[in-house]
Amino acid sequence: MPAPRESVLRKLGRPALLSLAEALESDWLAAPIAPSDLGRHVPEKLEKAVGEELREMFADGMTVPHVARLLRAVADERSALQAVADRVELVWSGLEEPGSMTRDTPVVVQELFRGARKSVLVSSYVVDERQKAQVLFGPLAARMDEEPELSVRLFLNVQRQHRDQRPGSVLLREFAERFRDRVWPGRRLPLVFHDPRSLSLESRSRACLHAKCIVVDDERALISSANFTEAAHQRNIEAGLLIADGQVAAALRSQFETLLERNLLRRVPGL
Repeated sequence: MPAPRESVLRKLGRPALLSLAEALESDWLAAPIAPSDLGRHVPEKLEKAVGEELREMFADGMTVPHVARLLRAVADERSALQAVADRVELVWSGLEEPGSMTRDTPVVVQELFRGARKSVLVSSYVVDERQKAQVLFGPLAARMDEEPELSVRLFLNVQRQHRDQRPGSVLLREFAERFRDRVWPGRRLPLVFHDPRSLSLESRSRACLHAKCIVVDDERALISSANFTEAAHQRNIEAGLLIADGQVAAALRSQFETLLERNLLRRVPGL
């Protein structure tokens, strides 16, 4: 059985689809439709194909109102798809071709931090320290100091090194000290959470907090392969999506909060 032929209507933009629908509804176009009748409504190179498809619809028993309604439905779908596309941007680190339709990871991250008004959630498997950390977290720390009501929560992996058998409480205390001294550049500390499974003494049950994302004000979310390191933001090839959608942002934030409510993620003592 031959594959169905792709409709030429898929090649028309929303204005052309609506123009055709209005012409049919106003009797400016009537069956049988010749290609020359379509010059005001569709690109010249598509006149013949569009005319043939419309004639086939009429031959199959579709009426003018039916065809006009179909054209409007396709136009509405096109508009909805464009609205979704407008809310999603590709975010990229590392090698990039001139003219690429992507945005730089560090630029997007700093814009998110500087524009935060109510809340910021950051999740990362690895974070840099010292000067590199100041560059990465400086705008967020400054925003926290400027806005006392801004809530900032970090979800970070606290790793147990190979053959390190010390109690998890000791590792958490060291992590908190290192975070205060080497990572966070601001006066006011964020709340920091971790996955306790990463500190398990049993390697078979050990897991890590590997998610890399940012959620700001339940309005925008960045989901990326990039950790909070200078290498990931500047040199490595990393890919992500910036999504300006409140439902997606709130759902992502809710995932972390559900794990907190179930005590599966826990606060790092002292942070």
